[in-house]
Amino acid sequence: MKSWKIIGALLASWLVILIYMSNSFSSDNNNANDLERQLKRALRELEQLKTQNNQLKSVAEDLRKVKLKSGGSSQLKEIEDRFNKIDNENSKAEVKDTCRAGVYSLAHELQQRKVDRDITEFWFYMNTKLERLKTNGNHEVAGDILKRAQDYQRTLRNDMQSLYDTDEMDKWREKEGKELGELVQKRLHYIQNPKDCSKAKKIVCNLSKGCGYGCQLHHVAYCLITAYALERTLVLESKGWRYAAAGWESVFLPLSNNCIDRQGQGARHWSDPRNLVNEMAIEMPIIDSLHPRPDFLPLAVPEDLAPRLTKLHGNPSVWWIGQIVKYLTRPQPHLQKDIASVNQRLKFSGPIVGVHVRRTDKVGTEAAFHGIDEYMKHVEEYFDLLETRQTVEKRKIFLASDDPSVATEARQKYPHYEIINDPDITQSAGLNKRYTDESLRGIILDIHFLSLCDYLVCTFSSQVCRVAYEMMQTMYGDASPKFKSLDDIFYFGGQNAHNEEVVERHVAQSNMEIDLEPGDLIGIAGNHWDGFSKGLNRRTGKTGLYPSYKTKDHVTTSKMPLYHQVR
Repeated sequence: MKSWKIIGALLASWLVILIYMSNSFSSDNNNANDLERQLKRALRELEQLKTQNNQLKSVAEDLRKVKLKSGGSSQLKEIEDRFNKIDNENSKAEVKDTCRAGVYSLAHELQQRKVDRDITEFWFYMNTKLERLKTNGNHEVAGDILKRAQDYQRTLRNDMQSLYDTDEMDKWREKEGKELGELVQKRLHYIQNPKDCSKAKKIVCNLSKGCGYGCQLHHVAYCLITAYALERTLVLESKGWRYAAAGWESVFLPLSNNCIDRQGQGARHWSDPRNLVNEMAIEMPIIDSLHPRPDFLPLAVPEDLAPRLTKLHGNPSVWWIGQIVKYLTRPQPHLQKDIASVNQRLKFSGPIVGVHVRRTDKVGTEAAFHGIDEYMKHVEEYFDLLETRQTVEKRKIFLASDDPSVATEARQKYPHYEIINDPDITQSAGLNKRYTDESLRGIILDIHFLSLCDYLVCTFSSQVCRVAYEMMQTMYGDASPKFKSLDDIFYFGGQNAHNEEVVERHVAQSNMEIDLEPGDLIGIAGNHWDGFSKGLNRRTGKTGLYPSYKTKDHVTTSKMPLYHQVR
């Protein structure tokens, strides 16, 4: 019998848990008593495990004795073989296998992400305060503290990364993300390829929305989410598209192999879904005009996927939208060939940070101006952290912009960086070429290469940046932390309310802040990236600032079809 190795493994696991628990307690008496009770409970359970192990050994010995006395029984032989098999399997397990990939609970993953976020928000707060002190005349002292704080922050970030990768959890995330992604893609293929198109119920979506590429892509994404939620086939009417008159299929694969039009069916405009059940075709308006608003709109995720997805990913709604966008933007062979050619010409390789600088028509209307130094500050922080873990031969960024002067300025100010940029693509993004085949190609290429980067620095007020971030999620187990936005948090234009849940009480310290109680729902308006967010407390009806670390994201789910037909 080698089952004492099981006890050793469990003992090691308990020690890890006890250490983990002890870090969460402070030095006050109540918490000290709680810790003592936890320790005593752990010791009792270890004694129980030891007793159970001895009992198993005794049973095995009795079985062997019975076998010798009886001359051998087929039933006893079968029992012994099964017992030995279990024993051998357990003896091969090393201590680390007690925490092997995928065994960690949902609560563990959520708490780990909470600690990671707390570290990030604390750094936002300290960095903002110390930078302000430097500006106000305390340059030397504040500068020294800031430099040391940066070192501490990098160490904490590395420690958190080590936790994420412990016991091959990184491999589990990659595997789980791939399996979940394949499931969603198969479901989308199923609804988009009905057995009989003439009998299939449909969602009709028109690509005539007057906005840019990213906005139009998100319009089609909302239509496909609606089709998924109502178990209908999406028919995209895109002829005469402002970017390509030939339509969506001129660059991307058709959404269906056998059902690409209405089949002569008239379409009823959106209304209460209960009144549309028997309608063969429903035509969707733009999301901003949608009424009534169903609960399956972003940022909701399918209820049946939520348990696995919430454990896997730090931002389930972004992952879900990313899968929708992935299906919509599967490239035609000629586009795929073009992407490969540009990849070879640019010599695109990692580690690399994607930087998207949106200027022209966005600045002063939808977004504020941000100089290249603001972006590069976060690029520098990323590489400073990365170089504590691995050797970086050359710092590289992929720079995408609609302003040619940005690349010139970046090369002048940051000569130690390799800046990968395609001037032709930049030129095609100008206002005078915005809605052309050339411009469409350019924006598709920019988004593709931004999504392939190891980290993104951009402004989430830009649809291009958000699309790249969404697509990035389909390439990793969890890429939710791989960004820095200089302005907005992630959002989906026309989304339902984005709520956070309060986990720690807060008493307002000024008339700009709001009170919080655990369990309150906060409609978040934005993160100020200084340790505070702004939002509406739905319990009190008050709007104001609150410490970001005292809340957690509230994942919204919606009952959608289970698609049992898809394995």
